[in-house]
Amino acid sequence: MAGPEASPAESGAPTPAQVEAARRLFAGPCDFVAGAASFDSLPVIALPEVAFAGRSNVGKSSLVNALTGRRALARTSSNPGHTQQINFFDLGGRLFLVDLPGYGFARVSRSLKEAWQDLATAYLRGRPTLKRVCLLIDARHGVKDADRETMKNLDKAAVSYQLVLTKADQVKAADIGRVIAAAEAVARKHGAAHPQVLATSSETGFGIPELRAEIAGTASPQALAR
Repeated sequence: MAGPEASPAESGAPTPAQVEAARRLFAGPCDFVAGAASFDSLPVIALPEVAFAGRSNVGKSSLVNALTGRRALARTSSNPGHTQQINFFDLGGRLFLVDLPGYGFARVSRSLKEAWQDLATAYLRGRPTLKRVCLLIDARHGVKDADRETMKNLDKAAVSYQLVLTKADQVKAADIGRVIAAAEAVARKHGAAHPQVLATSSETGFGIPELRAEIAGTASPQALAR
């Protein structure tokens, strides 16, 4: 006999009210604030921040656009390494969304890749208002060695992060549960990792409401005056 269904709170799923509140937040104003190419050029800390990290071409910018319902808020490209600075977006005066340069493969010099990585590392370690890092993982390939190294670095920096699977539309529906379970098994081995893994698709909108609700939980309860 099947047991009783878990409530949204017990299962980790957001409630309908949380989903709706997050929808309203992400449907509101979201503006590009600054692009920082060096640690000294980072904007003044004013709001809680949620950063998006991951391998080059994993879909960070596409996910930011899908979350906010905009096609070109964050610039996207089929060429890995398109994001070459840390980009900050003000979400309704309540939260900064932060698009980090990708790590791993990119058609740029080694010195430039190292400069990007040094900048991202300095940001992750020195930003007291950073509430969560969404570490994006390509659902087709799972957690790779470069992702594991990033997870170790986030553990050392005591930065809370959550694995978010991208491009879930390119995985068979019957395999999604297995892919999520494999990623959660990796997350359980890391102290700073959130236990729940979310699967998303920027193309179909799959998982976007749930991720919005997760992120909205870190936002300031009141908007700052613009």
